[in-house]
Amino acid sequence: MEFIDPRLTEYCENHTTEESDLLKKINRDTNAEVLMPRMISGHIQGAFLSFISNMIQPKRILEIGTYTGYSAICLATGLSEKGKIITIDINAELQERVQTYFDAAENGNKIDYRIGNAIEIIPELNEVFDLVFIDADKENYSNYYQLIFDKVKKGGFILADNVLWSGKVIAQGSKIDKDTKAILDFNLMVHQDIRVKNILLPIRDGILIVQKI
Repeated sequence: MEFIDPRLTEYCENHTTEESDLLKKINRDTNAEVLMPRMISGHIQGAFLSFISNMIQPKRILEIGTYTGYSAICLATGLSEKGKIITIDINAELQERVQTYFDAAENGNKIDYRIGNAIEIIPELNEVFDLVFIDADKENYSNYYQLIFDKVKKGGFILADNVLWSGKVIAQGSKIDKDTKAILDFNLMVHQDIRVKNILLPIRDGILIVQKI
């Protein structure tokens, strides 16, 4: 996942608005106590998500893949006064921990945290979303995109994380694993979708920004 010199990453972090005390705690706790801590959004990506949300000032956000709640808290900072973010995760083992973080967050009352299979939950959502963030199992990225597309308002945005997949999207000379293939298929599908405009940014592990036109 390291695409630039770690010293440059550190320089970027040192010149990015500091994390809140709560986000620092989530970062520390996740790295010390939770499996696969690299899944956390972290300082720079979290700040980026917060910036996007504050620019859009969405009324409704959908996040697919909560993990330990860092990104949901960042996204919630830009919600309108009566806004809400629905965040879905399949891992019930983290529920108590994550809910504690949400309860402590400044905008925690705007976070609707749901445990379950997003493939089953999304069709039941009677909402129109201004912003969707996809950061869950890679095999279902294309499925999530199709499920949420009609629920995104015209002019609304879809963000997808890990779209460079630690550089494996350009790997040559080795067999492509199923997750890499899923990301390759997803990136191509979105790029060929005439209903959207898109840009792929090399932020952390790659973020694809899609706007419905």
